[in-house]
Amino acid sequence: MNHYLLSVLLGILEGLTEFLPVSSTAHLRLAEAALGVDLSSGYWKMYSIVIQLGAILCLPIYFRSRIREFVSTFPYGSQHRLWIHPLTLTAVAFAFTAVPALLLTKVIGRNLESISVMATSLLVGGIIMWLVDARYGQPRLAKSLGAAAAPSGSARFRTETLEQMTLGQAVWIGTCQALSAVFPGTSRSMATIAAGQVTGMSRSAALEFSFFLSIPTMAAATGYDLLKSLRHRGEGSAIGIGPSNAQEWILLAIGFVLSFLVAYLVVAWFMKWVRRHGFAPFAAYRIILGIAVLALMSRD
Repeated sequence: MNHYLLSVLLGILEGLTEFLPVSSTAHLRLAEAALGVDLSSGYWKMYSIVIQLGAILCLPIYFRSRIREFVSTFPYGSQHRLWIHPLTLTAVAFAFTAVPALLLTKVIGRNLESISVMATSLLVGGIIMWLVDARYGQPRLAKSLGAAAAPSGSARFRTETLEQMTLGQAVWIGTCQALSAVFPGTSRSMATIAAGQVTGMSRSAALEFSFFLSIPTMAAATGYDLLKSLRHRGEGSAIGIGPSNAQEWILLAIGFVLSFLVAYLVVAWFMKWVRRHGFAPFAAYRIILGIAVLALMSRD
């Protein structure tokens, strides 16, 4: 396949799948198999890291107003308590993701090479997401309000905004995100959204925290890999190598820009979607795709 066309396709695919709860890692691996291309060389490994950074870059730009708001109110925020400030909770959730991921680096590396693990994770994750959204997706009267305190006829989530989150919710969500790293195909966003909903977060609050948590998580992971990639000068790197000529720089720029633009549009659309709809369509897609991949593998 023409490398320029391949870069366009991969950039668009990364942008489409990075923040939807369908697993960008699994889709890139499946695309590699479906297109009959080899993305295991040092350059293409590095390329995959860079276009992921392109997608991540859209988040601080899209949420710039919320980020300014949180920074300006840090460390105490509206509730005057440091330990439940949104930035503190993001840092706590990140820590509970990063530590297990570092300890299980070898396991994660092996699973990243297994399409069967990814297909199974797509299937199982889709079922879990469907069940969680069906059970916890609709508003429920918050017990903490009390029947007398709640407006007549109203129905609320216990946590409707990030400002209402608790330390326990952050710890739980961070731990669940670590599982998505161990089992590629689970989807980081799926794990954090479902985990948030189980603890009483509204769909929009769970999604927003998922986006905020992905900024340090993915920036740290991809930044570390990219640094190792660019410092390496040989083809034997497990991470990748930097561009060596003008064509490779152009391919990288195409993928980076497309990934950023498509991811920005996806985030804007997804934030509006969840306010009126649930996650069932994404769960159904995951289940169908996981079954299809496993069925194809069983025929080989």
